[in-house]
Amino acid sequence: METAASLNDSGIALTEANRPYEAIPLFRKALIMDPENPLLWMNLGIAQQRTGDYEEALNSFQRAVYIDDDLTEAWVSMGLIYYEIEQLDLAEECYHSALVRDGNSPKTWNNLGVLYFVEGSYEEARHCFEEAVTMLPMYYEALFNLRDACRKLQDFRAAAEFERILSQLSPNIGYPVRPISNN
Repeated sequence: METAASLNDSGIALTEANRPYEAIPLFRKALIMDPENPLLWMNLGIAQQRTGDYEEALNSFQRAVYIDDDLTEAWVSMGLIYYEIEQLDLAEECYHSALVRDGNSPKTWNNLGVLYFVEGSYEEARHCFEEAVTMLPMYYEALFNLRDACRKLQDFRAAAEFERILSQLSPNIGYPVRPISNN
């Protein structure tokens, strides 16, 4: 018998297998059974985001946070979409909303740092990347970004140290966006 949970699990598997177009109908069917489940809305948004349907993804993430305002990953996902469509003020608001809910998220700190870096606010970017690396010392992407921020700030000694650390790590140490299981 199909349940919202089993449909969610199947949708997650399809999304992770890079088959989001097949996952979306499963999440929608699950939402008919359980329309107030924020994780289903979140997972639908992730699948929609992977198809490039940012407007629908934003609607799904907004629905998720309407149901559960503390769903940090939805705030981060909205921030990423706003960043990608170059609405940087909205991206920043979403990242700050995520940090209010979970200030210990290296991924959120890194994303906010990238936003500041793109805007040319290198000191703020460096601070964010340092926060991320403090929480997760071998976070490759944050170390990479921190090295670049140090270069922009002409702190070449720190940049060289981060380059040394990066040379010893695999670039696969990071935070991919993954659907969330109900389990």
